[in-house]
Amino acid sequence: MAKESKKEPKKEPKKPAAEQAEKLPAETKEKLKKIKSKLDKFSKKVTEKFEKYIVGVALMPPPKQEEKKEKSPEEKIRVLVLVDDTEPTKMSKQELKEKLSTIIKEIAKETDENLAPDTLLLTELWQSCYDGKDELLQMIAMSAPVYDTGMLSAIKIAEIHKTMVLKKFEKYIVSYVLAGSLTQGRATPSSDIDVWVVIDDTDVKKMTRAELKDKLRSIIIGMGIEAGEMTGIKNKLNIQVYILTDFWDSLKEANPIIFTLLRDGVPFYDRGVFMPWKQLLKMGKIKPSPEAIDMFMGGGEQMLKRVQDKIKDIGMEDIYYALLTPSQAALMLYGLPPPTPRETPEALRNIFVKKESLLEESYVKTLEKAINLRKDLEHGTKKEVSGKEIDTLLKQSGKYLKRIKRLFSQIEKMKEEESVVHIHDSIITVIRDVLKAEGIERVSEKSIIKMFKEALVDLGKVPDKFLRILRDIVKAKKDYDDNKLTKHEIEKTRKNSSALMKYMVEYLQRKRGRELEKARIRVKHGNKYGEVILLGKEAFIIHDIDQEDKDISKAKIQQDGSLGTPKSSSLEEMEKALAKIDIPPKTFIKQPIFDDLKSFFGKDVEVLISY
Repeated sequence: MAKESKKEPKKEPKKPAAEQAEKLPAETKEKLKKIKSKLDKFSKKVTEKFEKYIVGVALMPPPKQEEKKEKSPEEKIRVLVLVDDTEPTKMSKQELKEKLSTIIKEIAKETDENLAPDTLLLTELWQSCYDGKDELLQMIAMSAPVYDTGMLSAIKIAEIHKTMVLKKFEKYIVSYVLAGSLTQGRATPSSDIDVWVVIDDTDVKKMTRAELKDKLRSIIIGMGIEAGEMTGIKNKLNIQVYILTDFWDSLKEANPIIFTLLRDGVPFYDRGVFMPWKQLLKMGKIKPSPEAIDMFMGGGEQMLKRVQDKIKDIGMEDIYYALLTPSQAALMLYGLPPPTPRETPEALRNIFVKKESLLEESYVKTLEKAINLRKDLEHGTKKEVSGKEIDTLLKQSGKYLKRIKRLFSQIEKMKEEESVVHIHDSIITVIRDVLKAEGIERVSEKSIIKMFKEALVDLGKVPDKFLRILRDIVKAKKDYDDNKLTKHEIEKTRKNSSALMKYMVEYLQRKRGRELEKARIRVKHGNKYGEVILLGKEAFIIHDIDQEDKDISKAKIQQDGSLGTPKSSSLEEMEKALAKIDIPPKTFIKQPIFDDLKSFFGKDVEVLISY
C-alpha cells in the first residue's frame, strides 16, 4: 500500500449533505439533480419578479403520510416562499398574500407542473410565534434553503438551538426570543443572529442566582456553537442569557435594550412571561419609574463629564504609559534595570542619543512632554487638557512608538553582534584550557588556530569539523571588528559554537578525570577499601570508600614525599579542593608514603594496581 500512495491534490472538505448525496443510488441522484434545477429556475424567476419582498425560498420536507390528501404518479415538490410584508402597503395583508400567491403559483406552473409553492408572510410567521405555535418554525428548520437573505438561516439555527436548550433545561427556561436586525427588517446575509434566553431563578435553592446564570450560560453558548456546526450556518449566533430577576430589574429601570427586545423580539418559546410584557409595553402600561427618568435626565451631563474625564485620563495615563513602558523596555533590552519614570528620558538620552548614537534627541523630548503633562495634571498646575492638545500629542506619540520599534531592532542587532564577541572569547578561553592540559602553557590569539590544528586535530584527538567551526568563529570576530558582520554569520556562529564548546568542555572533563585517576592510590585493609588522593601539596585520605558517611582526613605532602599529620576533613571540603584543580599536577609516589599507608590503614594494607 505504501508504494501506491501518491500525493493527491488537496480537496475541499465535503459537507455532510454532499457526502450523503454521493452514497445515493444513481437514479435518486438524477432525480435530485432535476429537482434542484427546477428549484433554481423557479427561485430566480420569483426573486426577479418580487426582489424587494422575497426573503427566502426553501424546499420543504414531504408531508407526513396522514397529511397526504391524494397520491400522484410523481410527488408534488413543496416549496416555501417567505415574503417580507413589514413595509406598509395600501392593500391589506390578506389581499397582498392572495395577489402574491396567485402570481407565484403561475410562475411555479410555468416552471414545472409538480411545483407546489406555499406563500408565507413574515408577519404570519411572527404571529404564529406570538400565539405559541411553533409548527412553522419546525417546518423551516427541516427545510433546504434555495434562496436566502439570511432569515431562513437565522430561523433554522435558532429553532435547532432552542430545541437543544429546552431538551436540557426546560424547567429553567422562561423565554427564548429572536431579536436584533432580523426582527427589525434590517437583516443582511451576514447579519449576526441575536437570541435571548431568560432563565427562571425565582426558585433556586442549591446555588446562588449568579452561579445558576454562569453555569447555564456556558452550556447554552456551547450548544450554540454545536448548532452552527450541525447546520453549517456561518453567521454568528449571538446569545444573551438573562436571569428573570435581572430582566425584571432592567425593565423597571427602563433599560433601552430590554424595551427594544420587548418591542421587536419574537418568542420562539415562552412560558407566559415575555408575551404579556410585550403586550403591556404595546398598550403603554409599562412605563419608566421616576428614578429611571431622573437617571436619564442627568445622563447627558454625566456623559459630558465622563468625556472630559476620559480626555484628562488620556493625557494623564494612556499616552503617558503608551510612551513610558516601551521606553523602559528598550533600556531593559539594552541590559539596564528599568529606571523610574522621572529618570527614563535622561537614561534614553545618555545611552541611545549620546553613547550609542541610535536615537534622535527630538524623540526624548516627546517623552518628556508626555511625562510633564501627566505631572502637571496630577499636581493640579494644569486643570484640563484640550482635544487639540491630545490630537497633537497622539500624532507625536505615534511617530515616537514607530521610532522606538526601530530602536528595538537596532538594539537587537547590536546585541547579536556583541554575542559573537562573547562566543569568540568563551571558545578561545576553553581551547586555551584544553591546550594547557595537553602541556602547551601559553597560546596567543593569532596562533590559536595553528596550535588547535597541530596539537588536537592532526593527532586525531578532535574531529576536523571543529577546526572549520573555530575558523568561522575567528573570522566572525574579525568581521565584527571591521564592521562587516552579516546576519548569516551571526546565526552560523550561534548555531555551531555550542557544539564546539560542548565537545571541548567534555574533552577537558575526560582529561581531568583521567589525570585524577592517576593521582589516586587505592588500598585494601582487612575487608575494607580505602583511597588516598594526591592533589599538589595536600592529600585526602578516605578510610572506607563504601561507608555512607565517609571518614575523610587530609594531610600535607612533605618534601620527601611523606604525608604530614592527618587532620579531620569532610566530603564537602574534598570536593571543593577537586573543583579548584583543572588538571591535577603530575604526581610522583616516593618510598615514605608507603610507610604512611601502614600507619593510616594498618600493617595488613595492600596497594591495588589497575583497579
